[in-house]
Amino acid sequence: MLSHLIDFCLNNRLLVIIVVALVAFFGAYNGLTIPIDAVPDMTNVQVQVITEAGSLSPIEVERYVSYPVESTMSGLPNIEEIRSISKLGLSVVTVVFREGTDIYLARNLVNERLADASNSIGNYGDPQIGTLTTALGEILQFEVRGEGYSPMQLRTLLEWDIAPRLRQTPGVTEINSHGGFYKSFEVQADPDLLAGFELTLSDVIRALDQTNMSAGGGYIVHHGEQRFIRGEALLKTKEDIEQVVVKTREGGVPVLVRDIGEVVIVPLTRQGVVTRDGRGEIVTGMVMMLRGENSRQVVEAAKDSLREIEAAMPPGVEIE
Repeated sequence: MLSHLIDFCLNNRLLVIIVVALVAFFGAYNGLTIPIDAVPDMTNVQVQVITEAGSLSPIEVERYVSYPVESTMSGLPNIEEIRSISKLGLSVVTVVFREGTDIYLARNLVNERLADASNSIGNYGDPQIGTLTTALGEILQFEVRGEGYSPMQLRTLLEWDIAPRLRQTPGVTEINSHGGFYKSFEVQADPDLLAGFELTLSDVIRALDQTNMSAGGGYIVHHGEQRFIRGEALLKTKEDIEQVVVKTREGGVPVLVRDIGEVVIVPLTRQGVVTRDGRGEIVTGMVMMLRGENSRQVVEAAKDSLREIEAAMPPGVEIE
């Protein structure tokens, strides 16, 4: 048998050379393009439904959020298991499908039940499908730092400037932000002033909700031109919030937010901090890879994007 194979190769040298060249070419091509991971991804086919539940305790989250969402997801085809984790203000329901189920079909099936899940939990939260990634999707971590910038300013840059641009990188599905402070505007109402104007906190909240919006008013024709009418009332600065009308007294005198309290910029309450190399608190971002992508290629593309983003940052801000 071996002698026949040797004779065949000697008699068909050109064919053998072509076959060997093709095998070498496709081998090299696959070696360069095959997805590479540090360890094999053994994650099963699962879809997570994440619900932020404000300040509810774990017991209330389980009763009013996790259980209704689990019940709503029951009965979907090819389901293998439904489990949940209930924490302070957070519910994570994991729907596990049978092996071989297409992940996009699974996400579509869960998405069809989201409306029912939202109705079942009422005002306790708004359920959302988790990102299309896996347990091994954390592929790149970077730090945002800048001399003279506060942790709140760096976190704001990461959330509203860096992360949206970085999500446009092929293969990147999400950017998780850690560290720093999340910027918020807080109205610190004075109880005595509220009582003096015969107002309650509910009146202040209602006024802020109804004011923070834009509206369209159609159009008018002026000198042969069509001009659109817009009502812009989005709250952008502390001064805008201070000018919100809470109540109108007799004689048309308005009661503004600044008349019943003070508007301050404060950080939201946080659960922990991020430190590095003993330098104290830092602000970091974690790049999450899309399921099934080549981690090596996505990491290189993300690094290139970060270099471009860093060049457009304010003076002194660095991304490492």
